[in-house]
Amino acid sequence: MKKLKVIYLWLIRFWSLLNSWHPKNKVIYLMSFDNNLDFIKRLAEKMPTGFRFIVLYRPETEAAATELAAFGIETYQFRDGFKFIFDFVPLLMGARLLFCDNYYAFLGGLRHPKKMQIIQIWHANGAIKKFGWEDPTTAKRSQSDKKRFQEVYDHFDDYIVASKAMGKVFQNSYHEPADKIRLLGYPRSDQYLDKSWQSSARERIFRVAPELKAHRVILYAPTYRPDKQFKLPAGLGDALSADPNAIVVVKLHPVLRNKEIAMRQIGNPRIKFYHELATSELLTVTDTLVTDYSSVAFDFTLLPNAKSLIFFMFDLKQYQLDPGVQNDFRDWLPTTPIMTVEKLKQAILAQQPTDFSRFNQYWNTYNDGRATKRCLKRYLDLLN
Repeated sequence: MKKLKVIYLWLIRFWSLLNSWHPKNKVIYLMSFDNNLDFIKRLAEKMPTGFRFIVLYRPETEAAATELAAFGIETYQFRDGFKFIFDFVPLLMGARLLFCDNYYAFLGGLRHPKKMQIIQIWHANGAIKKFGWEDPTTAKRSQSDKKRFQEVYDHFDDYIVASKAMGKVFQNSYHEPADKIRLLGYPRSDQYLDKSWQSSARERIFRVAPELKAHRVILYAPTYRPDKQFKLPAGLGDALSADPNAIVVVKLHPVLRNKEIAMRQIGNPRIKFYHELATSELLTVTDTLVTDYSSVAFDFTLLPNAKSLIFFMFDLKQYQLDPGVQNDFRDWLPTTPIMTVEKLKQAILAQQPTDFSRFNQYWNTYNDGRATKRCLKRYLDLLN
C-alpha cells in the first residue's frame, strides 16, 4: 500500500512538472465541506477579467456543487486516481490561487510554482481535537509517512484563521512558521452573525419541523468517530430528554447513522432525527447544544439564540489517546466537561446559562461578520 502511495505521488510530481508551463490564469477551490458556499459565490462574482474560476469537489459535497453549478460556477467532481492525475493535475498547474478546505494528500506530490499561492481555508472555526503532528498516533508512523505529511503542510503559503489560538494550533500541528498565519477570520462564520441568514434559516427549519417552534430545543451533535469505536452510552436518550418541555434533535455524522437505532428503540416522541436538515441551520433554533470534541461548538457560540453549551465527553480517556485533545482544553472551554450520563441529565435539567464571552474572544476573535470582505480583499488584490 505504501509503495502505491509513493508511486502515485511520484506520478503527480512528474505530470505536474510536465504541465508547469500552463499560464497561471485560474482560481481553483478544492471542496470537501459544504460550509463555505457564500464565500465561493462571492469570489466567483468578483473574478477579474482573464481569470477562470473552478471548483473541484469531493463526491460527498455533490449537493453543494449542484447549487454552485446552478449559480454559474464551473464544477468538477474528483477522486484520487489516474483520472485525477491526467485530467485535473494540468488544471491545477494553471492556478494562480488554490484554496483548500482540508488536508489533501496529493499536494505532497504536486509541484508548487512560485506564481501559485496555496491557501488553507480550514473547515472549522477552532480545534478541540488534535491533528497533524499533535495527534498521538503520528509518532507511531514511519519516517516516510511523516515526510509525506510535512510535504503537504509545507505546500500551504497562507493559513486563514480566526484567532491567534487557531494560528498556534496550525504552527504546532503542521510545524509551520508564524508568518504564514493570516488573521482574517473564516468567511463561513459570517452567516452566523447575519440576522437575515438567521431568520431565513429558522423559517426553513420551522417549515420542516414546526414542532420545534414552541419548545426548548436540545441538539445532540457529537463529532465523527470511526464506526467501530463509537458506542452510545446506556441511558443517553433518557438523559437528553430529561426536560419534559424540550425536544431533542439528534444529529450524528452520516457514517454513524446506524447508531441511531438504539435511541429510536426508546420510542420517545420527543427525540427527533431530521436527516434532511443541515446542522448549521439547526443551530439557529437550538437553545442547548450537547457535543463533545466537535467544532460545531465554535459556530453555536456566535448565535444570539445560544443559551447553554454542554460538553459530554464520556470517552475522554480513550479520545485523548486517539486522535488526542488539545492539552489546555480545560482552560478555555466555557463549561466543565461532563463524563457520565447522570451528570448530563442533571445539566439538562439545571438549564444553567453559559457565558461565551471569553471563549469567543479566544477562538472567534476575527469572526466578526466581516471575514469574507477581508479574505476577498487580500486574494483579489493578489490577482489584480
